[in-house]
Amino acid sequence: MIKAHTIDCFKCISINHDYKPCEDPFHNNYTSDMLHSPCMGGRKGRDGVFPATSCIKLSGIFEDSEDTILVRGCALDSGTLTTDTELVRMSHCGAFRYDNRYVRGCVQSCNDADACNRAMDSKHIAILSSMPAIIISMIIFVSL
Repeated sequence: MIKAHTIDCFKCISINHDYKPCEDPFHNNYTSDMLHSPCMGGRKGRDGVFPATSCIKLSGIFEDSEDTILVRGCALDSGTLTTDTELVRMSHCGAFRYDNRYVRGCVQSCNDADACNRAMDSKHIAILSSMPAIIISMIIFVSL
């Protein structure tokens, strides 16, 4: 029997604070509908969804409107050779695209515990590297 590692993650989207249960500070009260167990995510070059290996949290501001966005979800490593194209290997801050719009903000990933994409205080957030003009395809959220 082959066992696969999976992770449980919160999945939600809040634009301009329109979904308070998703916002920071995050409280796991009445949020069982947002916890996906196991969390499934898309993989580059493959159809369908697969068991995720990391939770992610994206937060930022759209450049064209100053609207805010906060997304919690999950993803998995697609197996490419470079870190800059793999969302789950390293947290990023800078500019990226979401739904064909530019966003300035951060994408954080974690895989150390189920539901690790809840709000984290500053001492638990990994040091984020500044990588300007990162373009990230957010197709992993299609399954929301």
